[in-house]
Order: sequence, then structure tokens, then C-alpha cells
Amino acid sequence: MHPIHVPLLTITPILAIIGILTADFVWQTYAFAVFYYFFTGFGITAGYHRLFAHRCYDAHWTIRWLMMLMGSGAVEGSVRWWSRDHRAHHKYVDTEKDPYSSKGGFFYAHMGWMLVRQDKERIGKTSIKDLEEDPMIVFQHRNYPWFALGMGIVLPTVVCGLGWGDWYGGYFIAAVARLVFVHHSTFCVNSLAHWAGDQGFSDAHTARDSVITALVTLGEGYHNFHHEFPSDYRNAILWWQYDPTKWLIAALSFFGLTYNLKTFDSNLIAMNQVQMKAKTVEWGRDATALEAMDMAEMSRRVKEEGKSLLVVDGFCVDISGFADEHPGGAGYIRGAIGKDVTDAMRGGVYKHSNAALNLTASRRIGIVTDSPSFCVSSEALRAAAIMAAKKPRSD
Repeated sequence: MHPIHVPLLTITPILAIIGILTADFVWQTYAFAVFYYFFTGFGITAGYHRLFAHRCYDAHWTIRWLMMLMGSGAVEGSVRWWSRDHRAHHKYVDTEKDPYSSKGGFFYAHMGWMLVRQDKERIGKTSIKDLEEDPMIVFQHRNYPWFALGMGIVLPTVVCGLGWGDWYGGYFIAAVARLVFVHHSTFCVNSLAHWAGDQGFSDAHTARDSVITALVTLGEGYHNFHHEFPSDYRNAILWWQYDPTKWLIAALSFFGLTYNLKTFDSNLIAMNQVQMKAKTVEWGRDATALEAMDMAEMSRRVKEEGKSLLVVDGFCVDISGFADEHPGGAGYIRGAIGKDVTDAMRGGVYKHSNAALNLTASRRIGIVTDSPSFCVSSEALRAAAIMAAKKPRSD
């Protein structure tokens, strides 16, 4: 068990419950706790995550220091420690080398990985040279306990105590209870964001997009997009999607406090979306899994078995039951059975729509290797070559 994380993550929730049940309701304290929740939460999302771990944008030195201090108040480790593990998470996502892999289960990804001592040899290697050469980050890492104590506990307690005399509520509500909520908000990015939602950009990993996750993580819930485009300063790319961290970074850029905000090309993003949407479409059988035949075999099946077969783009197509549905009339279809009708479909008689071509593609049953259109169909030629390569050699 981890000697620091276990007490931190188990005692603080208990103290928070005690405080909520016993502290007097002082609205200023609760208002400040909400403010400080966002303040320290943004320190993680805009600071630790998007600025330091992913370098999604550059910032004026005052903002860099402020983000470091804000993140320290979340008490989630130093910038160096947090960013090192997060870079490993992206590089080795969903593998044994991922420090908080979702493959370990929801609880493990959420917080279980912190309750045990991590095997440093198991976690994947990643570069943090830029962090090790940053004097501010090195200074914080060496003195992190003081940063965590000062920003996480002392400051909120003192503000409430000196501000309106609520020392008790300042400690239990603004410091401890607020800290618990910030912790689990961040933890949801590693658990909930890999469990609930859609995969609109890639299904190569477990990361998902969810507005619910976004609401509880200050905009970090569009996680499928983030794992595909990690150096983009946005998590949400549409204006109406909830990503206050993006809005904060963009707002600071108007004053020159943040700059070089990185975004991926919209066409590249659209390519991922189209590829994922294409996976939801049933295109018919894999061309390389079709049967190879010749025109004579196809004609035999038409005559002897009564099949309604024809050739389009080098492929044998079974149009059984479609003749009466053909917009041009059943006669055209019946007259084409047993023939290669590629030229007619491609404009020789009538230039058929993409829908018509997709319909024939979905009804393919074989590749006719001696048909007139086979030699000019790159798809059929490629499929035939792959099929031939798969055949075992007979010595």
C-alpha cells in the first residue's frame, strides 16, 4: 500500500463528511469553496494537463507560475510527477505500461492505481526532459509538500478565517471537502472518460466523449478526441460543447497571456470522423473473402441453378429478387443476367447513381477473373492478388 496516497485518499473524504455535518452554514465559505474548486481545478486542467503535460499552448511566465500554484492547491502531486505519468498514459494507453490503464477496471483507473506502490520498471518510459530543465517545475518538485500544504489547506482556511471568521468551515469545507471534489473530478478523466460515451474519432483505445464527463471535469470529457489529438488545446471542438478550460485558455490569449494555441487541421479531424462513421456501414462481404470464378462458371449457375447473376467491375453480383424493384424496369435487369454490365452501368447506357453501385457492391458473391471488366477494376485485381497470395503453395 502507498504510505502517502492511502491516508490522503481515505482520510480526506471522512473529514469532509464530518465537516459538512458539523460546520455551521456560512454562505461566504461555501461560495469561496466553489470558487476555489474551479480555481484549483483549472490549475489541473489548463495547467498541469494542457500546458505542462501536453504543451498545447505557451503562456507568459506569470500564468505559468499561477497555473503551477493553482494546480498545487489540488494536491495531486508535482507538475513533474503528474505530467510524467500522464505522458506515459497517452504513449502506452490501455496496456500494462499505462500507469492507470482502464484494463485494470473502473476502480483501478479511478484511484486504485494510487493506493498501491507502482512498479517503476513496469510503467512505460517517456521523455520529460523539458520539465527537468524548467527551473520553476524543478523548484516546485523539490518543495512540493510545502506547495501542497500552503495552497491546498492553509490558504483556503486562512481566507475564510480572516475574511469572515469561519476558521472551522474554512478548514473542513473550503479546504478538505473542496479537495475531495477536485480529486474525484480529476480521477473521472481516467475512469469515467474511458467507460462512458461515444467514440467518434477512434476505437483504437478506450477513451470516449461524453458531455456528462465534461460537466464533472471542467471540460475534459471529450476524451476520445483528446487521445487522438492530444496537443490540441481544445477538448471540445464545437462552440456549444462544454469545455470551460478551453474558454479560459482562449480568453487569456486575448490579453497576450497565452499564445501559440495549438489546433489540428479541421480536415484531418474530419478524416477521423468519416473513418469512424464508415465503420457503422455494412459494405457487404470482404472482397478478399469472395469466391474466384470464371464467366463459364457464372453462366452455368445461371442456366442450371436459375441464379440471377451478372458482373459489375469484375465482381459477380447476385441480384435475385431485385428485378421488379429496378427503377428502369425489370426488363433491363432480366436482359443483363449472365453478362458483364459494367460499361452499361458506368454510363454506356445510363450512368447509375452511387446508391446503385453500392447496392451491387453489397450483393457481391465472387470475382470473375476472365470478365471484360476484371482487368480494369483495381479493386477486383487487388482482391484477387491478395487471395492468390493467401493460397498455400503446392510443391
